[in-house]
Amino acid sequence: MSTTGTDVVGNLRHLPPVGLEELNNEAALQTRVDRKYVVPAGLARQLLGSFSKGVRVLEMDGSRSFAYDSVYFDTANLDSYLLAAHGRRRRYKIRTRTYVDSAVSFLEVKTEGAREATVKERIPYHLSDRARLTEEGLDYVRETLTASVGAMPSGRLEPVLETRYNRSTLFLPESGSRATIDTDVTWQRPGEPPWVLDEAVILETKSGSTAGPLDRHLWAHGVRPSRISKFATGMAALCPDLPANRWSRTLRHSLSLRPAA
Repeated sequence: MSTTGTDVVGNLRHLPPVGLEELNNEAALQTRVDRKYVVPAGLARQLLGSFSKGVRVLEMDGSRSFAYDSVYFDTANLDSYLLAAHGRRRRYKIRTRTYVDSAVSFLEVKTEGAREATVKERIPYHLSDRARLTEEGLDYVRETLTASVGAMPSGRLEPVLETRYNRSTLFLPESGSRATIDTDVTWQRPGEPPWVLDEAVILETKSGSTAGPLDRHLWAHGVRPSRISKFATGMAALCPDLPANRWSRTLRHSLSLRPAA
């Protein structure tokens, strides 16, 4: 019998809850090091079930899994994608992030800081504008990128990829860090059918420069970080003609996609 993302999340029912305010106060981590893992769903359930470090799970209004929707923007020449594909230091991502259950959207700009730390900056954004950049949004992107990487891309920014998934968030009080578990991860290019990650979850730890206890638990059981970006790896998976050397191992060994139902 296969193990689905729902099975993995159901395994978290026994954990004590943490509220959003406490989580943000104790482990906001807007500047952080992210370590990502593509884990078969059955193995993820097993390893999360055997991890006992006082973990708590984010709970809001009785729910522990929340729907996310992100729209990524790039130029016609895919400047943002190519910066990532070639490992450039001053790379960036531009996206809207929508928390579907609460109907709240943000416009986010993510950049790479010192020592591969991810810096995320964002502003509230109208839900109706989630798939486009308004003049106000463009001004924010221009201001943020100029300050962080020194330049704004010259081409027009348009939506190039949408991702959807369900996320559960863990709080690790011992280290003051957090982790997320993304299930039913779906990628879709504009005007094309959606594809879903098959029989696997994306587990991401978010901590300071040193590895956290969940990282060490995964490593002890042979699970190593995967080179994956929901934006860049998704683009590479759906557009095989793009340069994808940085994610070729993940695409070959970890990322199996099937048409979304």
